[in-house]
Amino acid sequence: MTERAYVGVGSNIRPERHVSQALGLLRAEFGDVQSSSVYECPPIGFQGEAFHNLVVSFETEIGVEALIATLRGIECACGRRRDDTVSPSRTLDLDLLLYGDLTLTHTHNGIELPREDVLSYAFVLAPLAEIAPSVVHPVARRTFAELWDDFEESHEMRRVADAVQG
Repeated sequence: MTERAYVGVGSNIRPERHVSQALGLLRAEFGDVQSSSVYECPPIGFQGEAFHNLVVSFETEIGVEALIATLRGIECACGRRRDDTVSPSRTLDLDLLLYGDLTLTHTHNGIELPREDVLSYAFVLAPLAEIAPSVVHPVARRTFAELWDDFEESHEMRRVADAVQG
């Protein structure tokens, strides 16, 4: 069965290079990948370079755990080291935000869908509302456009590029 996946993409180490590389690898793996605009925002919870964030979506037939493993492999190919406890900066972060309308909470492997970040951070919700305005959040039962219209976050964020073509 085919599902539409939405993935948050972020980088604050050479983001132009790593985001472009990740999009190329995602397209090689999944074919047609839709991309939001790229947004720049400061890091949250630590000092460091600004992040470039966007959301991508694509159709997939692989399950959630296999998809997450594929995303981790792409992160690794782009230089992400998960064993680096010194710096919270990262070359690439790929977070599965939604997988169709599937809801999972507190699974044995830590997977949560939809990811809580969707309703918590402007840099996730704004690009989601951009590429999927009429899609309904499976828990909040409101469209991403409606959720974004009502979002009250003072987090600094600015659009730095239109949809990335890779």
